Amino acid sequence: MPPETPPDVPLSVLDLSPVPSGTPASAALRRTLQLARAAERFGYHRYWLAEHHNVPSVASSAPEVLIAAVAGATTTLRVGAGGIMLPNHAPLKVAETFRVLAALHPGRIDLGLGRAPGTDGRTALALRGTREPHRGDDFAQRYAQLLGHADGFPAGHPLAGVRAVPADVPLPPVWVLGSSEHGAHAAAALGTGYAYAAHFGTADPATVLRTYREGFRPCAQRSRPHAVLAVGAIVADDDERARALLRAQQLAAAHLRLGRPGPLPSPEEAAAHAWTAAERHVADGATGVVLAGTPGDVAGRLRELVRTTGADELMVVTQVHDHAERERSHELLAREWGTHPG
Repeated sequence: MPPETPPDVPLSVLDLSPVPSGTPASAALRRTLQLARAAERFGYHRYWLAEHHNVPSVASSAPEVLIAAVAGATTTLRVGAGGIMLPNHAPLKVAETFRVLAALHPGRIDLGLGRAPGTDGRTALALRGTREPHRGDDFAQRYAQLLGHADGFPAGHPLAGVRAVPADVPLPPVWVLGSSEHGAHAAAALGTGYAYAAHFGTADPATVLRTYREGFRPCAQRSRPHAVLAVGAIVADDDERARALLRAQQLAAAHLRLGRPGPLPSPEEAAAHAWTAAERHVADGATGVVLAGTPGDVAGRLRELVRTTGADELMVVTQVHDHAERERSHELLAREWGTHPG
């Protein structure tokens, strides 16, 4: 059962490197570094980078590169993948990449793994360099192969002796990412941490995290479950501005779901936009957890989520057009949550 009162849970950041309208994608990547430095000053615990491909509103296509850059630009943050989409990559290469990162930044790297390609079918084929489509849920087998390259395969295995170098560095802590109970079952069965993407997931967060905790099987890599709950959070000094920022994010999400992805609009562009009935239907019917308001309002609702779900950690996703306002949102939330040292 989740606790009746929220514990002192850490606050972390998931960054998709959003591309605002009127801004080149390369600038969005540089702003990720700026936001990571600010998040460290504000007392955030982790900073995870996403993997998306062929999406004009998201610049984070190579999270392993961004992880290296963010870790090099900070000193205390844990930095990781939120996540590496395992169907898109050879398990050996993932093990090698994250052992290299762990060697360069000891004790600061996390490996979050996605179970799906995380993109459209044609792009997924291009990523794998094959005409063979993704054949379904082979995640457990691919994960076992990743561990084999790190910890060794059983005698007689076809890949025995193929080790991820540097072999003297342990694989970073692993989380399985998911937006449904399927991911929770996978993480529990494999004995990994679990990060639930409640900002766009359709399942009840309390049910999903309970499924993970109750089914968790300890393993050599992790003895206890650890659940990260990722939610959308937009914080402003007043409710009116927070609602305007949220509406712009909703318009971008509606365009994405309707197959017309584009850069993240400004609140002024969203206010002036002639919304179609389809756009309003998609925006108003979204089921993900995206909170917008003043610091006290958003922090209060986050504490209630911790109470009802028993989450070990909260991770916020903040899609805001203006970089200064995006940074301000993280600062206001950190002050209200009590992590900001200032």
